[in-house]
Amino acid sequence: MAAPVPCRWEGDCFRPLPRYAKECDARYVVGELYQLAEIEERSVKSHRAYFAGINEAWANLPERLADRIPSPEHLRKWALIKAGFADHREIVAPSRDDAVRLASFIKPMDTFAVVTVSDCVVTVYTAKSQSLRAMGKKEFQASKQAVLDIIAGIIGVNTETLAENSGNNV
Repeated sequence: MAAPVPCRWEGDCFRPLPRYAKECDARYVVGELYQLAEIEERSVKSHRAYFAGINEAWANLPERLADRIPSPEHLRKWALIKAGFADHREIVAPSRDDAVRLASFIKPMDTFAVVTVSDCVVTVYTAKSQSLRAMGKKEFQASKQAVLDIIAGIIGVNTETLAENSGNNV
């Protein structure tokens, strides 16, 4: 998918900024119908601070978690799942033993997924994407705050201390 074209509302139509006119001529057909969707801008500074906070928390994980959470990306996705920013699927197996075998088969397919077994039900949780396309500004801010709160708690600090220690204002 091509990058969005910045346009200005002129009271009766949207007009692309002048430097995008040639691109629009190449990309679009006059008279055709196109869907217009607003993209909420996010702060690059805030985004960088968020990932710096995750990296700082991961570097300070308690030893008991170090093997279970092998990277900052694993930590972020685990915290997203824990905070409820996740999709989940349930698979019912014929027996608990079959469910355990199925979970063992599923887990290597996505090392970021959380796979649980309860009786004969296997549940697979996958973190929601925080990409610009997948998550608007409001949902991203909520997920970001929830992730930072969770990971700060794991290392025994508050979110503000995590921000200070990562050298950023998250």
